Amino acid sequence: MRVTVDEFLKKNNGIIESSKAKAAGITNKELQRMTHVGQLERVSHGLYISPESFPDEYFIAQYRCPKGIFSHDTALYFHNLSDRTPLKLALTIPSDASTKLTLEKDSYQIYFCKKEIHELGMTVIKSPFGNDIRVYDKERTICDCLKKRESLDKDLVLSAVKEYLSQPGNDYAKLLRYAEVLKIREMVKQYLEVLI
Repeated sequence: MRVTVDEFLKKNNGIIESSKAKAAGITNKELQRMTHVGQLERVSHGLYISPESFPDEYFIAQYRCPKGIFSHDTALYFHNLSDRTPLKLALTIPSDASTKLTLEKDSYQIYFCKKEIHELGMTVIKSPFGNDIRVYDKERTICDCLKKRESLDKDLVLSAVKEYLSQPGNDYAKLLRYAEVLKIREMVKQYLEVLI
């Protein structure tokens, strides 16, 4: 049974990916016609939203950069380790990947890592708009921020580590395991000894 555009929008938080719409029987021609008359807005190649919807910048960023995982200060914000809304969305991609987002340096901060550790600590959470997005877990985020502490706001990193240590249920063994893989185990141990 063919799905209508309105049904598809309701089911998918106001977002239409043309590839998924096609599988549901909605043609690209129909999406283009609806965009032309103002019934849809095109926010990226192959991605449309309802004009009544606010664009989910997190989902759009990952749609445009499929290998991107939210990291650093953006991940701190998602894990309530910082109350600062990031000025730029931070994404980590494998060093052998390319992305169009690197061309928009005013909107995104792109970090690169080795392909073997790219998915270390990756988890899926809901964006503020209810869409699935990929983000590093707390422990990977703390390690990444400590590793890049010279290029990040030092106060932000220190307060994030303190906040992490104050929250119940954190996995210190996992934190040290990630630190070992990322070659910052001694630094992380020093922070833990000073702050605990």
